[in-house]
Amino acid sequence: MQPLRLTAFSLVTSLGLGVDATLDALRAGRSGLVPRGFDAGLATFVGEVPTPEPLAPALADFDCRNNRIAALALQDDAFAEAVAAAREHYGASRIGIFLGTSTSGIEQTEQAYRRRDPWTGKLPTDYHYAETHNTFSLAALTARLFRLAGPAVVVSAACATTAKALGNATRMIAAGLCDAAIVGGADSLCATTIYGFRSLGLTSEGPCRPFDAARDGLSLGEAAGFALLEKSEGRGGRDDILLLGIGESNDAYHMSTPDPQGSGARLAMERALASAGLAASDIDYINLHGTATRVGDAAEDIAVTAVFGPQTPCSSTKGHTGHTLGAAGIVETIISSLAIRHDLMPGSPCTRSLDPCLRSRYLLENRSARVARVMSNSFGFGGSNCSLILGRVAP
Repeated sequence: MQPLRLTAFSLVTSLGLGVDATLDALRAGRSGLVPRGFDAGLATFVGEVPTPEPLAPALADFDCRNNRIAALALQDDAFAEAVAAAREHYGASRIGIFLGTSTSGIEQTEQAYRRRDPWTGKLPTDYHYAETHNTFSLAALTARLFRLAGPAVVVSAACATTAKALGNATRMIAAGLCDAAIVGGADSLCATTIYGFRSLGLTSEGPCRPFDAARDGLSLGEAAGFALLEKSEGRGGRDDILLLGIGESNDAYHMSTPDPQGSGARLAMERALASAGLAASDIDYINLHGTATRVGDAAEDIAVTAVFGPQTPCSSTKGHTGHTLGAAGIVETIISSLAIRHDLMPGSPCTRSLDPCLRSRYLLENRSARVARVMSNSFGFGGSNCSLILGRVAP
């Protein structure tokens, strides 16, 4: 594929507001996971964004936790200024919006359901499904904020969602339908997600420990992240990050369990390398999907070592942020970009004792080393897989 530039980033996670807060936490090895009981005494750790402010009155119909978190990111890190400059350069109709979410505003529907009319069962009149729960509300809000009129799509593909949104944007730019794109998305904590994952036996009562011998499940998180994707020629600077390759696949194995042999994950990684015209030895660091489930980590380890062998440094940053579900792809794209900009391979703050059955070169502590190219993996329910390759403008 023709490389594209990621020219601006914005990020909100449990680590804080803004890209710099994330970088500081990575350097310090600090986790954003905290204990929370929820209703009925459910014990678990989560990566929670501090309660965001309501949206402005002009955007009141969009007001829900998911869109509040998204708006925090869209208006931070000078991202709005970068989009305004791109709009001036390309035109409002030539900038696409390709976002993702898995939960969207489900929490808003949960609240409305609790307030339904006891006689008729009708939902309250102040509940706005299209602007909150509907997944496209995220794109509609973004278009409204930035006065954009280009193509707009919202993807929902489980935990590969926002990585796959980058694939959609890349294809639309290659097809000549837009010149730049806002990519990313948001996911927020809600009862449906917490209790759903708990019912599957996938949540840990402590902070998640990817690749640990005693790992026993994931820690859910919430986040919003966005990037401005542009053609590689013309605008841009040496601090930009290049999107070099994308690989996608589907396990077609099970709705909530990956293929234990990692065949779909391996195919996504191989396709990403082929897309970028690179060999496995060209990748300096792998940001793993690494959710800390027994089966998921083992399957990814098999896939990674099949493609790279046991020598390429890798780690999961979900011990920092929690598993942010549909937002994980963009969160970890931005973390991978920080790894490249600052020659930092992040460690794994909650992992203590590596599983001896896993063969990957998993990093427990931060490592300072030249990072020119990173692969970032995002694998989700339904066997949805996406691997991205990011690199320096000048390797």
